[in-house]
Amino acid sequence: MDRVIIFDTTLRDGEQAAGGMLNIQEKLEIARQLEKLGVDVIEAGFPISSPGDFEAVKLIATEVRTPVICALARAHPNDIDRAWESVKHAERPRIHVFLSASDIHRVHQLKKSRREILQTSRDMVARAKTYTQDVEFSPMDASRTEPEYIYQILEAVIAAGATTVNIPDTVGYAIPHEFGTLIGGIFKNVSNIGQAVVSIHCHNDLGLAVANSLESLKQGARQVECTINGIGERAGNASLEEIVMAIKTREDLFQLTTNIDTRQIYRTSRLVSEVTGFPVQPNKAVVGANAFSHQSGIHQDGVIKMPITYEIMDPKDVGVPASSLVLGKLSGRHAFKERLAELGYSLSEDDFNRAFAAFKELADKKKRITHKDIESLIAEEKRTASETYHLDRVQVTCGDRGIPTAAVRLVGPDGKVLADAALGTGPVDAVYKAINRLVGVTNVLTEFTVKSVTEGIDAIGEVLIRVESDGITYTGRGADTDIIVASAKAYMNALNRLLAAKKAG
Repeated sequence: MDRVIIFDTTLRDGEQAAGGMLNIQEKLEIARQLEKLGVDVIEAGFPISSPGDFEAVKLIATEVRTPVICALARAHPNDIDRAWESVKHAERPRIHVFLSASDIHRVHQLKKSRREILQTSRDMVARAKTYTQDVEFSPMDASRTEPEYIYQILEAVIAAGATTVNIPDTVGYAIPHEFGTLIGGIFKNVSNIGQAVVSIHCHNDLGLAVANSLESLKQGARQVECTINGIGERAGNASLEEIVMAIKTREDLFQLTTNIDTRQIYRTSRLVSEVTGFPVQPNKAVVGANAFSHQSGIHQDGVIKMPITYEIMDPKDVGVPASSLVLGKLSGRHAFKERLAELGYSLSEDDFNRAFAAFKELADKKKRITHKDIESLIAEEKRTASETYHLDRVQVTCGDRGIPTAAVRLVGPDGKVLADAALGTGPVDAVYKAINRLVGVTNVLTEFTVKSVTEGIDAIGEVLIRVESDGITYTGRGADTDIIVASAKAYMNALNRLLAAKKAG
């Protein structure tokens, strides 16, 4: 069977989602997990866009050795030079050059003629080729461009040295049959198309990114650009997990395969959700909380008798644990380690010891601990591993006739204990005001969301917040069986990320 190249752009296009900013270490952590997942190409960033993005791409190129590491560049000499500087130490570097092709972009945004676009595309691919043999080119907004002009551009850039030509549905405008016809036309009308891999990059504005991608694969495309959980600009990108599992589940139809270790999908999805602050909707295909849940009595009866009656995928194939092992306060280190392994976690001895201690503390509060509780616990431990300020204690008083009051104690960067109290319109407001008095960083709270990780009165509450400072948004998450404590943890997480960014800048 033919193999599909999985090009992951979570760290570039995915990060462009509003509020999805990642720091360098978070990008490296995701890149390492993408390597475990088995992606073929990691588009690590857009180096010319900022010094931080350049450093992140450079670090990933140095540290992550198995996949191709790709840097994005506009069709401009400075962009291409900067892209090469960022990936030149990669085991397998790639430069990805893009330039708008549609008349809509050309006339209203670039104000260039078709001839100028064609010449610039050819020249900039040739420039990238002087640095590396692996060069990709994208005629942006291809789905709203006359096919004949796309054919001309592709033929020119392949002649100039492009080894991958990517066809972007930049604004999610295409319909599957229409987009498939465009891809089929490329194979018929571009004379040198056999010298390059045909790729697609689909957006989800009409909810058709995955459908367009799969139709393109049927027409002969062999690289698909996608993101974990489908995150990205506006309505997002084609979802990696949906594309991969469609290929795997319907192997009879596609006759295609990928290098993806599907058992790492769920773990990767949770990691990206955690660090970006974008929750996965319950009904999300493949990785949503309800993806393998059955409420209908008829469905439950069928699944009990034979899972294939209502489950077209084995949950274990995507890394969702189906074990009935129940963890509680009497569970030992071995059972906890086994459950961590099922969930895809491999911790150092020190990290495991801290996680086990936190698990035991949680077990004293909850009778039954699920894998979602454990995921939340591990995420909370990671969030507190490299803090500038650590939340030590929080205490609140409130009521319908009382004045909400919060007392907070933090441990500062030098180990100094700081404490203060404040009044607020409610307990969370009081906590945040007390923390602000201690940390002293100007910010505005722009989003506050609370959800239950699991069911029951003793469920862990997870809080997601976003704060804005100097025009930049920072995300924070916190989890605890006490929702006020979870709120305080989330605020501290956001402030610590803000402080780390200011220190790095």
